[in-house]
Amino acid sequence: MSNVPNTPQGKSSFDPKTPTVARVASSNVPTIQSSPHYTTTRRHSLYGVEDRVIIDPGSRIWKVGFSGEGRPRDVFCAGSPNDPPLWNLSRATDPSEQAEQERILEVKLETCLRSVFHDSLLTDPKARKVILVEHALLPLHVKDMIARILFENLQVPSVSFASSHLLSLLAVGRITGLVIDCGHLESVALPIFAARPLFPQLRTTPLAGARLTSHLRALLLLFGTYLPPPTSLSAAANIPAANRATRVPQEVLTDAVLEEIKARCCFVGDALGLSPSDTTRDGTPADEFSEADIPPPSDSTQSESDFSLAGRDSNFSSHRESSEFSIISNPRVPAADNPRGEGHLQALATLYKRHSTATELQMRVVPPVAQQTGTGRGTLIIPGWVRERTTEVLSEGGDIDESSVAEVILDSLLKVPVDLRKTLASSILVVGGTSMMPGFIPRLQQELVRAVGPPPTPSRHSARSDRPDRPALPPYDPYACLRPLLPYFAILNNPSPPAGTTARAVANAGKAPAFTPATMAWVGGSLAGSLKTGGAEVNREQWDMAEANRDGDTSGMDVSADVDRAPIVLPDWTRSPLPAGAPSAVPAPSATMASPQVRVGA
Repeated sequence: MSNVPNTPQGKSSFDPKTPTVARVASSNVPTIQSSPHYTTTRRHSLYGVEDRVIIDPGSRIWKVGFSGEGRPRDVFCAGSPNDPPLWNLSRATDPSEQAEQERILEVKLETCLRSVFHDSLLTDPKARKVILVEHALLPLHVKDMIARILFENLQVPSVSFASSHLLSLLAVGRITGLVIDCGHLESVALPIFAARPLFPQLRTTPLAGARLTSHLRALLLLFGTYLPPPTSLSAAANIPAANRATRVPQEVLTDAVLEEIKARCCFVGDALGLSPSDTTRDGTPADEFSEADIPPPSDSTQSESDFSLAGRDSNFSSHRESSEFSIISNPRVPAADNPRGEGHLQALATLYKRHSTATELQMRVVPPVAQQTGTGRGTLIIPGWVRERTTEVLSEGGDIDESSVAEVILDSLLKVPVDLRKTLASSILVVGGTSMMPGFIPRLQQELVRAVGPPPTPSRHSARSDRPDRPALPPYDPYACLRPLLPYFAILNNPSPPAGTTARAVANAGKAPAFTPATMAWVGGSLAGSLKTGGAEVNREQWDMAEANRDGDTSGMDVSADVDRAPIVLPDWTRSPLPAGAPSAVPAPSATMASPQVRVGA
């Protein structure tokens, strides 16, 4: 006789079948669900072809799932957490090294794509259409390789390529806005108007998750503390922890440990001297803190944030052999200006310690190989100011190639037409895994206000000593034309929007759905797949015909001369013609053009 108790209806309470009706106490209408874990009204089966597979491939993190669902079915790291990313911003110039890199990348991509269908989704790739979330600066050889594996190895029916920025905007119910994607390799700002990405106005910076990781590693190597495991239980009881404290070994700071520190320990603090309440009614920053709080720079017009661009000094040079990661690439403060003789990094640490209220944390880590004979694991002590101020590297732009995240947004606004600036400034969307750090989006709002605000007035130290009779030159103000837009700046997914002064800013700030910024592009792809819309779709027949034509064209010529392996059938915005009115690339307009180009200055 079974010992399983029965319900009042006479049935066993253990039901191995997936429930199809959700019992909602507040409503009498049953809700059909496909799974108790996914609150969706769509049913997926191994043989259905209606729901498309949404793949959001990143250089480190992949997000996959079915269309019509509100969250990905699986989020996994491509390879081991300690492995390098699948691709980076550089590519080998030597043909043999480049071919070897592509072979290794193809093997890794094939492993990831097979895992998507056979491990994560458990579906037949031959019966599922695919929507590929295409990032704006996805390398062309990677895009070609993914399409080749999907069509030739997995034999999917079709692949649709959709812009990640446009899908992110679609997920919040908008078709016009400025999307900033803070990923692992780079941060990309792309304005979108009426569901059309304005690719010529795209702006990017390498200040992203990878730079944040290297910055965190360097700060921990210089200012962190490591307690090795005691050699015995008696040593653990008799030797104080202060006597066992040493500098952090580089072997301890693996990529997996740094990612865990970023995700669980770090947060973004307010700009020094600029709290959320230190703004005036028109959105301009109020008076900053006293200049006595910072080391005196060579130019008194520099703000406190210039000190996070501390250069390489003697303290850092002594550890250059043990760490190849630099704190910053553009030093601005000379060492002679420090009256106490401290290095730049030590002065920076002193400054942040004085203004930080975060507590230090202890984290158990695997000790180096030479110390694994002790008892247990080692202890990594993370200073509180490091947890709070690691992300300062993202707020401080170096040179023209390394603009800050806020400067990338403003540079993109400068490039768009004047009549679109107000609309785009009031519809800013922040997505990407790096932007999920607590306090990142409110700090970005503060940096936008600070960058657009009027520059500080030059003091007597900034006047030229060779011509004291001449007045000082006005400070460089690159965003003066954007200052009237200051009351209109609004971030759609800002969790704590400031009090705006315009109705448009109040109506847009913080009104986006509460999707996580990292999955925003995937959610937009899921919505596009459920609506049977998407980007440019390439069928398997089109791919086969393009491959046959390419093989026929290259059969009578040297294969090494074919440097561009990507077939023309794949959509690519970098190969699209320039918009009307742009200067022609050739001296004379072609006779086959439908309308002649207007020459600049004519």
